[in-house]
Amino acid sequence: MSGLIGKKVGMTSIFGKDGKQLACTVIEAGPCVVTQVKTSEKDGYKAVQIAYGERKEKNSPAALNGIYKKANTTPKSKMVEFQGFEQELTIGQSLTVDLFAEGEFVDVVGTSKGKGFQGVVKRHGFGGVGGQTHGQHNRLRAPGSLGASSDPSRVMKGMRMAGRMGGVRVKKTNLEILKVMKDENLIVIKGSVPGHNGSFVYIEK
Repeated sequence: MSGLIGKKVGMTSIFGKDGKQLACTVIEAGPCVVTQVKTSEKDGYKAVQIAYGERKEKNSPAALNGIYKKANTTPKSKMVEFQGFEQELTIGQSLTVDLFAEGEFVDVVGTSKGKGFQGVVKRHGFGGVGGQTHGQHNRLRAPGSLGASSDPSRVMKGMRMAGRMGGVRVKKTNLEILKVMKDENLIVIKGSVPGHNGSFVYIEK
């Protein structure tokens, strides 16, 4: 599976050919630099390592700085491996939005927005404990009963309860590319993608 590293710019809407308004996300995809080409003979598997985004050399690990110098490029913010590039790539080569075409379907991987510590109604969609009857007081958003009786006398693992919500890796699949703007390195994808504006995403083809 080939792809690029990008940055979520934000959401907007455009009109489709049928005149319907479509919610879409704008992603700055690349340009990415090929930093390593891994082979079965040397590394045991085939992959292409690419990097994206700029950062200062003093903030980049020394081991990675050596990789960037071999690729004749500046230190980058994000680095990821893709397996399945059809074309032969060389170290130092630049990859742009030319990799994608309008009408294609891609998968987008990102880190969802962190919501902090949330209750069961927001986190799992619980309905709360009953209505305003039988003398209920201040229990509308409570989780209700958690455990069983004397056997097994404990709360089972995996019980849906309150806790940290968001801030996890999320993949959205089969998102259509509505527009590719090569001059600005932007692609417009139908629908939403995980993460806040400015966050890094991986576009998998």
